[in-house]
Amino acid sequence: MEKRVQGATKLLDGSLERCFVDGLEHRDAKVIYNCLRAYAAIDNTSSAEELFRTTVVSPLIQKLVPQNYAKAVAGASSDGLEDDYEQIKQCVEKDCKFILEISSSANSGLHVFDFLGNSILKEVLSAIQKGKPGAFSPGKPKEFLKNYKASLGFLDFLEGHCQSKSAVTKFRSEPAYTDFMRQWNVGVYFSLRFQEIAGGLDSTLTNTISPAGMNDAQGKPLLLKQSLKLLESLQTCWSGEVLVFSHCDKFLRLSLQLISRYTTWLSSGLSARKASDGSPNSPADAEWALSIPIDDFIYIMHDVHAVIGELSESGSFIGHVNQLLASCPIEVLNLVKQSILQAVEPLKELLPAIMNVMIGIIVKKSNEDLKHLKGITATYRMANKLPVRHSPYVSGILHPLKVFLEGERVNYLSEDDKTKLCRGSTDKITVMYYDLVSEVVTVARKTESSLQRLRQGAQRRVGASTDASDNIISDTDKICMQLFLDIQEYARNLHAMGIDAREIDSYRALWQCVAPKDKQENIQF
Repeated sequence: MEKRVQGATKLLDGSLERCFVDGLEHRDAKVIYNCLRAYAAIDNTSSAEELFRTTVVSPLIQKLVPQNYAKAVAGASSDGLEDDYEQIKQCVEKDCKFILEISSSANSGLHVFDFLGNSILKEVLSAIQKGKPGAFSPGKPKEFLKNYKASLGFLDFLEGHCQSKSAVTKFRSEPAYTDFMRQWNVGVYFSLRFQEIAGGLDSTLTNTISPAGMNDAQGKPLLLKQSLKLLESLQTCWSGEVLVFSHCDKFLRLSLQLISRYTTWLSSGLSARKASDGSPNSPADAEWALSIPIDDFIYIMHDVHAVIGELSESGSFIGHVNQLLASCPIEVLNLVKQSILQAVEPLKELLPAIMNVMIGIIVKKSNEDLKHLKGITATYRMANKLPVRHSPYVSGILHPLKVFLEGERVNYLSEDDKTKLCRGSTDKITVMYYDLVSEVVTVARKTESSLQRLRQGAQRRVGASTDASDNIISDTDKICMQLFLDIQEYARNLHAMGIDAREIDSYRALWQCVAPKDKQENIQF
């Protein structure tokens, strides 16, 4: 009995198969409909889907996708899929749409069939695997992304033939759909892009700091190759030629890491320059800052401001990212924006450090001239002359600052930064000036006091009067007179630069240190 049932079943399957194939070949909608009803009734939908694949879909696809991989490798065909998909779409519309319409007709009971996944997509996947296996390889990121996006577009096209959301869900749950998506190793693609983008920035940062050429800048408000590379890397992360929307969280993380890497590079260099030891303990990416001139720090200051502006809420970068993520909830967009703004905060905190480095370079140069004031002590101990004009060293104290402010690159600094640098430099120079003057005067007074006691002791031993020496101008008085003339000239030089010396605390202390008693309370120069 069992054999008779099996024989009858085999006979039925064979008859139904021939009938269905004949209906497909002649596009007989009535025959196809009845055959599909029969397949559904005996719960054998897979046979109908497979017959449609081998009878209709496979011959069409094989004409479009080369099945000989050796020819493809030899150059007869590339691994690109965009053109293939366009032709396949046309074939689906022309040669497959009829059965999709029949199987999705209302109240037909044929919704159990999935010709989209188990016939069309399954055959397309098989053809690509045989004819263009390189299309799935992330080893060529650019080609991989094109093929991946083209494939997603093809899936969207197929889903467009689904009559309901439930049909779309069913299509996506089919093994053929899962197998197709499994071919695209987007994780490996991202890893390669990560190495390419992050490695490119790292390589640029470890090079000697250098201005970007006109061709490199391409209208961007940046001056250094390192800064330009940062923005280029960030833009690359979110360009259509690189970004994979399903992995946008990873590209956001990469963007934040790029900003952090640039910030660390700057921070390490500034710390090394501040230490000024050039020791082997300095990080390799900090060596660039040890010997560069002050003019290069102008470029750095300018670029940091420009990068901060580009990555600010009003800059174009956040707007571009949010535009790409426009389909995400507003909460997600706000989190993305806040994460970028937060990543920029450490960069903002480096602005005072950059300013301090520039000020330090200027002050160090000024100190070379300030050291000459120590020679005043020897001058007035060797001669009885009185000072009549300021010392030559005074004109050199502010010379480094003047040279800086008259340089060509200073125009890249904002007026606010120029003011901060000018005031910060003069404040520190004046503090140094006061320290040196205070030391000279203190030593002179101690020496004068010691000599006075020795002289008075000698005079008492011989019975001479000490009154005569009281009217003699002491060396300390002459030194203070000279220093007083010097600080007046220094104040005039400050005034010529737009700075009122009376507003500087250390200058007021300097005045109190050397000014005559009758001029202590009134600073005039």
